[in-house]
Amino acid sequence: MTPDAAPLPALTGVGARRLLSSEERIVVVGAGGWLGLATLELLHGLLGERFDDRVVCFGSSARWLALRGGVGIAQSPLADLTRLAPAPSLVLHLAYLTQERAKAMSPEAYAGANRAISGQVLAALDPIGARGVFLPSSGAVHAVDDEAAAASVRLYGRLKLEDEARFAAWSDARGRPAAIARVFNLSGPYINKESSYALACFIVDALAGRPIQIRATRPVVRSYVAISELMSVVFGVLTGGGTGPVLFDTAGEHEGEMADIARVVAEALGHGGGVRRPPMEAGAMDRYVGDGAAYRRLRDEFGVSPVAFRTQVLETAAFLAGRALAHDQGA
Repeated sequence: MTPDAAPLPALTGVGARRLLSSEERIVVVGAGGWLGLATLELLHGLLGERFDDRVVCFGSSARWLALRGGVGIAQSPLADLTRLAPAPSLVLHLAYLTQERAKAMSPEAYAGANRAISGQVLAALDPIGARGVFLPSSGAVHAVDDEAAAASVRLYGRLKLEDEARFAAWSDARGRPAAIARVFNLSGPYINKESSYALACFIVDALAGRPIQIRATRPVVRSYVAISELMSVVFGVLTGGGTGPVLFDTAGEHEGEMADIARVVAEALGHGGGVRRPPMEAGAMDRYVGDGAAYRRLRDEFGVSPVAFRTQVLETAAFLAGRALAHDQGA
């Protein structure tokens, strides 16, 4: 299968079926990021002509969001969130300044900005009629006390732990579900940061026909989850009638060192250009993989089939190839 022949990712399982049969509004905050855009495409594919009546988007500013296939979606500024008329709603809180921003800002400014964003969302939940909330946390929470971790990672992890506690408290107090996912490594359409995400770098190299370049000089282990799989689990939690927070790490079925990840990318894309890597140096293994026990239980409970890593590569490559083609045609 070539990337352009890869089927579009889709929401699956009982959560998708419940979502399709319900009338609850879906409020996507931080809609313009990778997870936001990918989720909007999944919702558009599920809801079809009902999408415009069910989904509303918010972000840092008012702008037009473009999805594949010529689909356009209006995004309102976050300040307008509390102006929504009350209605039963599922809120996806995806708005956050990333670790890269932490490196470019003072710790105080970075923490203040993220606390302000989450404070706005938290304050809006009751007035707009939230019946459940999704909070993507981060695997970085496990590095908070790791002195070997970068300061920006530890700060990011501390702030995510704060958010986990705040939204879990809302969930407990209201008796409404909160899906809190400690996200490690994702794959899928709308992936960004092609120069820093290893999976995107490998795919871009393969699509260009050049050797896949591995930069790591020590063992690096990752495990990827498709956004479609994650969001299928999330909607299972949010529509399942739960009365409190559900916390889990994301974890894919395929766990591999970078050389193995590059091999799967090359095989999936029919790439024969080889792999290059600098000489290995002494150093501890970099293993950034979640504890998947709770995630697998939820996936099984909601009837969500795991997306094979090879399929994840093809789905991600289809998007990257299409974006490269659009860029070339627009040049």
